[in-house]
Amino acid sequence: MFPEILTEARSLVLEKITGLINADSKVSDSMLYTSTAESKMIRSALLIAASKKNTDLAKSSAVNLATSIELLHSYSLIHDDLPSMDNDNIRRGKDSNHIKYGEAIAILSGDELQSLALYVLATYNRDQLKSSEAGLKYFVLSALSSGLLLYGCSLVYGFSGSTNFDIISNQLNSEEYVLTFGIVFILVGLAFKISAVPFHMWAPDVYEGSPTTVTLFFTIVPKVAALTVLIRFLYVPFLNLIDQWQMIIVFLSIASMVFGAVAAIGQTNIKRLIAYSSIGHIGYTLAGLATASNEGIQSSIIYISIYVVMNLALFSCLLMLRRKDQYYENIDDLSGLSKNHPLLSLCLLVILFSLAGIPPLAGFFAKFYVFKAVLEQSMYFLAIVGLLSTVVAAFYYLRIIKIMYFDKEKDKYDNDHSLWLKFSLTVSTILILLYFIFPSQLIEVVSR
Repeated sequence: MFPEILTEARSLVLEKITGLINADSKVSDSMLYTSTAESKMIRSALLIAASKKNTDLAKSSAVNLATSIELLHSYSLIHDDLPSMDNDNIRRGKDSNHIKYGEAIAILSGDELQSLALYVLATYNRDQLKSSEAGLKYFVLSALSSGLLLYGCSLVYGFSGSTNFDIISNQLNSEEYVLTFGIVFILVGLAFKISAVPFHMWAPDVYEGSPTTVTLFFTIVPKVAALTVLIRFLYVPFLNLIDQWQMIIVFLSIASMVFGAVAAIGQTNIKRLIAYSSIGHIGYTLAGLATASNEGIQSSIIYISIYVVMNLALFSCLLMLRRKDQYYENIDDLSGLSKNHPLLSLCLLVILFSLAGIPPLAGFFAKFYVFKAVLEQSMYFLAIVGLLSTVVAAFYYLRIIKIMYFDKEKDKYDNDHSLWLKFSLTVSTILILLYFIFPSQLIEVVSR
């Protein structure tokens, strides 16, 4: 009896595998059998039968066959929404539909892989209490945000029947208001990743507790990745649902700009100030996305690109505030810096002016492109709030400049910095300072 079951099951699996490579059939059709309850029963029956059989040959054959069916079943869960044209594209050397349109499962997997690395980086200084606290806070809150993001994707999958962005976009329309719940959960999960208000609570503690180099990583890589995912979500599968998510993005933008500008005023630690400053800058980036226009997307990409350069320059300065192998990160530690380190102070002056949006530096053009896109869509209230937040935020940047140039100097910092650190600060400062000469170059790259 047992060999007959194996033979019959093997023929069924081979039939389904043959269907997978058949260019004339859909993957969902050829995989229908492996996703049914019948295949699960065969899986279980094979494993039970194998455990009761004494011969190693029968046991290995049953286990291998059951494993094959399990893998096929898992494959069907991931690829049940892709037609056979995806196989045609791959054979012809073209991009698959996953690459062209996006896949929610791939995004969730990439997000979790990135988060695992960030957990380790946040707790890199295990001997310091602040570092351990930062890692624990980020782990707990990030796990919550990942759960919300996954739940939102599951709701969208439940209503659309697919995880492929292109198929979701074709099947959804603006009248399906029940999808608002799924969109909200997805936006909440991604808002945490970019530390947008009111999901910013992890940023100040993690920035302060992590090593300075790790904080630099936190300010650049996760935000760029999360913003890229956010743009893909909003403008590919949810393009037909702009009315449902636009006001959410507007709220996140206004709250982030206002809170980031106000909360940073009373900070005494430079890295905590940078954390609140980054929240405000994310608000400006979201303002461009809230316009739901090509110009708005381009302005947001330009803004985050310039923001990356400014942060790289700023943290290069912070890494030079070292004395006897000890790094200093309080604002008072910059007191009288211009008298002992004039070149470093000059670079930091340019960077802070750029962060404040003072013309003709790169930071001014970043904000100019965003506000231009916002005004073109007649979103005047959002533009006014952004401009007022820029004025408020300029205060704490100017306060640091005042401390560097007018307060009493402290002991000199070490000058034996690495060549790469000096190179990074020099190049990024020159880019910020001379951006106004070639602003169209970045626009052309982004517009492609």
